[in-house]
Amino acid sequence: MDALPSFYDDLDGFRAEGWRCLTEGVENRRSPFHTPALATVDAGGRPRLRTVVLRAADAATGAVRFHCDRRSDKAREIAGSGLAALHVYDPRAKLQLRLEGRARPHHDDAVADAAWAAALAMSRVCYGVEPAPGTALPTGDAYALPDEDPEARLGRENFCAVVLTVERIDLLYLDRRGHRRAVFSGEGGGWQRTWVAP
Repeated sequence: MDALPSFYDDLDGFRAEGWRCLTEGVENRRSPFHTPALATVDAGGRPRLRTVVLRAADAATGAVRFHCDRRSDKAREIAGSGLAALHVYDPRAKLQLRLEGRARPHHDDAVADAAWAAALAMSRVCYGVEPAPGTALPTGDAYALPDEDPEARLGRENFCAVVLTVERIDLLYLDRRGHRRAVFSGEGGGWQRTWVAP
């Protein structure tokens, strides 16, 4: 029988494991934590879901960062509500993580500039696509993907770095000997933590 993970009955350890997985997901493209699902709500109150690439995770500040095109629905939804959630499930680790919090889009500030400077050229090119994301096309290939820009400016006006300040973490670990689920809430200052029924 497999050994139980060290966080199995340790609330602080469980939270630390969640942040460890997020931090690893920033660097490891093969990690499920590299590409979480982002949930937003549109202007009509309908839930929206899509995949994003995790670009930063900082347990000390309780924040994660991903990027999007400022012309996209997700950018408008985040700007409209200021709220977002991320979901990841790692089937090998049998670990589900959900983050909820305040999302802030950064377009023309130091956060966006630093994120843009750190982005790979092949990623930057995506922000120069015409027409804007979500535009109806007559055929699947009726859009233009620009060549890489040696000056690294093409598409910058469309680039948006989104910082999600986490207010709630919900972790679930699946094990045949008994699942473990914990919720960590940072709303109202200070982190509250509790085990909850899976």
